Amino acid sequence: MADLGDNVRLEVEDGVATLRLDRPKMNALDVATQEGIRAAAHEATERDDVRAVVVYGGERVFAAGADVKEMSTMSHLDMVKRSHGLISAFTAVARIPKPTVAALTGYALGGGCELALCCDLRFTAEDAKLGQPEVLLGIIPGAGGTQRLSRLVGPSRAKDLIFTGRFVDAEEALRIGLVDRVCPPDQVYAEAMAWARQFTTGAALALRAAKEAVDRGLEVDLETGLEIERQQFAALFATEDRTLGMGSFVEHGPGKATFVGR
Repeated sequence: MADLGDNVRLEVEDGVATLRLDRPKMNALDVATQEGIRAAAHEATERDDVRAVVVYGGERVFAAGADVKEMSTMSHLDMVKRSHGLISAFTAVARIPKPTVAALTGYALGGGCELALCCDLRFTAEDAKLGQPEVLLGIIPGAGGTQRLSRLVGPSRAKDLIFTGRFVDAEEALRIGLVDRVCPPDQVYAEAMAWARQFTTGAALALRAAKEAVDRGLEVDLETGLEIERQQFAALFATEDRTLGMGSFVEHGPGKATFVGR
């Protein structure tokens, strides 16, 4: 098991891992927490008993952003060196080859919002606030916010949020596609877990291929994306799960296959 440090835990139950931020009071994302996130993401990727991941900051707050006090002491040279580690730590979450969902409570701001953007879906509490307020500190989002946010909600909406630094409530976040489901505050984690649990008996290799095809396809032109899809599609015909899934469909109808992850 990887060393996650003191601020991050990976809790696995019945096939679902919770990547839990735990740095009171606001889950400020200092360097140690960033590295804990990286280690947890790598562990979730490697463990065969993990089939889906929920990223969660607890009942009070998801993550209110970077540790500004720590960041304020960094020089230009310090940040030139550190920025690569910051981006790659969050990218490790984006590259978990399994379904992921962020369960957002309280605040998901700055780096917290950027971490949520690394997940496949985002479920938010009714009273949560999201945003990219870095411009109010004289900087810009530095962990994927300018790129992932614009790909998710479109460039003009992303620019509005980034330029103004304003906070977005749950209703607006749902309307613009920043989040996928709004839940009562005491149910957001349970709903995220319920969504994740449906994949614990799914065709893991097909889910992995689908995620990679979507994610990689967004980075290229349509023709190249279709080729990525074609290759992933054809490769699945070499898997035992494909044989089991199609055999079960022919014999018993849809949705009754038992997959083995091979």
